[in-house]
Amino acid sequence: MKDQYSVILVYATTYALRVEKELKEVGVACKLIPVPRYLSSDCGMCVRIERADKETVRRILAAAQVETDGIYDI
Repeated sequence: MKDQYSVILVYATTYALRVEKELKEVGVACKLIPVPRYLSSDCGMCVRIERADKETVRRILAAAQVETDGIYDI
């Protein structure tokens, strides 16, 4: 299924682990993956989410005060 995912870019691996933890705690499906080659990030890891969950994830991460480098559709 093409065009169904987004990725959350972060500044360091510790942020990626925290994002994954925050999302799993509230039941949002996510997976740590390497940053796609066509995206640039300070960290080599990112968190993949369902595109449909993007706005929910923004709210969850804002409430948890988790800094990200953005959420991008892949």
